[in-house]
Amino acid sequence: MLAYVIRRLLLIIPTLLAILIVNFLIVQAAPGGPVEQAIARIQGFSPNGVGGGGGEVAASGTASRSTRGLDPALIEQIKQHYGFDKPMHERLWLMLKNYAQLDFGTSFFRGAPVTELIAQKLPVSLSLGLWATLITYLISIPLGIRKAVRHGSAFDVWSSTLVIIGYATPAFLFAILLIVVFAGGSYLSWFPAQGLFSDNFDSLSTWGKVKDYLWHLVLPVSSLVIGGFATLTILTKNSFLNEISRQYVVTARAKGLTEHRVLYGHVFRNAMLLVIAGIPQALIEVFFAGSLLIETIFGLDGLGRMSYEAAVSRDYPIVFGTLFLFTLFGLLIKLIGDLCYTLVDARIDFSARSA
Repeated sequence: MLAYVIRRLLLIIPTLLAILIVNFLIVQAAPGGPVEQAIARIQGFSPNGVGGGGGEVAASGTASRSTRGLDPALIEQIKQHYGFDKPMHERLWLMLKNYAQLDFGTSFFRGAPVTELIAQKLPVSLSLGLWATLITYLISIPLGIRKAVRHGSAFDVWSSTLVIIGYATPAFLFAILLIVVFAGGSYLSWFPAQGLFSDNFDSLSTWGKVKDYLWHLVLPVSSLVIGGFATLTILTKNSFLNEISRQYVVTARAKGLTEHRVLYGHVFRNAMLLVIAGIPQALIEVFFAGSLLIETIFGLDGLGRMSYEAAVSRDYPIVFGTLFLFTLFGLLIKLIGDLCYTLVDARIDFSARSA
């Protein structure tokens, strides 16, 4: 098993390298690099409206409409400031060398090291993701088991209807609905609509800070949970239905074991294999896909929101720094999911697999 873990960890290196190189090349071909963004700000135009010329075009010295009327020395100074005075292959090499030392550079427009920015924003995204994942599993697994036990009953029918409605509801739309109904939008004012802490957070007691923090999490976490629990509930139900029909369950019941002992002593471990296999995907979706819109809607200063703003403003150090972090987290989570397999089912031996 140790050899398998080491092999998987080593495979992370070429995977990260390939993803960074491919995205670097894509970014170079995209119009509107940071040089054009800076020139647009100098000329008083909206940076998002600047087109024509990606990073490589800006570095080549080719004249464009956005640079007309500006001192060429100023343009060269801007290129040098953002590192676009160097050829593309040299910039790629410098980026990879710095990333090997976990140096993600300095943000173009925020003026702070990317590592510090990620460290500031990451706790918000992790908090959202962990709470959403925990609540999703606490709801979905018991609900899926109950639906399997009562398959075909009225409970199964109406709960399936609710699950389908939840699955069909986009997280951002449900978030807006929660704000309108429960956060002072039109009806009730039970929960805060923005932020993760109250203005008087520092003056609260320790228990008061915990309650304030959890109170602010209710709406954003609920928005993330609404779409995630449907898939897991159906997966749990189908896994249990598949195991309940097997011969060993019939034998266990024939021996006089209680239904609780049959379900949780025999069926649970085998049925959870498929559920555990879905943990990495669930974590990745919540951390990296779901957090972007939710953080933006609820005004949470997290990693997803910062990544989106960096992509819009062509802040490449943040874009590639968060890409590196997301990819690394995703690969490590997949590895953890495989290791969880072995904890549930001792028959699985990944060390016997070839590289």
